[in-house]
Amino acid sequence: MKQAKTWGSGLLLFLVMTVITGVVYTAVCTGVAQLAFPYQANGSIIEVDGVKYGSELVGQQFTDEDHMWGRVMSPSTGTFTNNEGEDVLWYGASNLSPAGDDFAEAVQARIDEIHAAHPEKGSEPIPSDLVTNSGSGFDPHISPAAAEYQVERLAKNTGKSEDEIRAIIEKCTEQPQLGILGDARVNVLKVNLMLDGILPVE
Repeated sequence: MKQAKTWGSGLLLFLVMTVITGVVYTAVCTGVAQLAFPYQANGSIIEVDGVKYGSELVGQQFTDEDHMWGRVMSPSTGTFTNNEGEDVLWYGASNLSPAGDDFAEAVQARIDEIHAAHPEKGSEPIPSDLVTNSGSGFDPHISPAAAEYQVERLAKNTGKSEDEIRAIIEKCTEQPQLGILGDARVNVLKVNLMLDGILPVE
């Protein structure tokens, strides 16, 4: 009888805590987020005229010379598939050791790619964030130095002046939080949407 009572109390506690932490807490957090921060809570999706161009918090890969390039991304196909069994592209950290040959080869390949796309830069040092992955593998930002490095190429290929490109970069530059947390960073997706005329510069 005593054992049955103990089991009953344990089960009741389990059910109550499941409802509180799994239902009530989740509902309250979701409700507060939707009321106070609806844009962020729904993924910070950039949408223009009903077209969704992606989240400003998730990096997207641009490789053509008409757009700004972000950080190196590591596609991992085969990790996720759709209902037809086709690969759904997914990104993650490279997990390469900076002391390993594979890392050195990957960085050198990216350096060669950057040099080929920016011959006007000659031997000017390339900002490190243009040739390395971020910890997450899909960082949406690059440093102002990495954005500035690409100005001449973008001006040549888009028909915009260098001053226009720099104005777009400045518009898409986010300053450190509270002025001290983190570094200034440029949102690559926003820059490219402005280059394409999808987002306004002013």
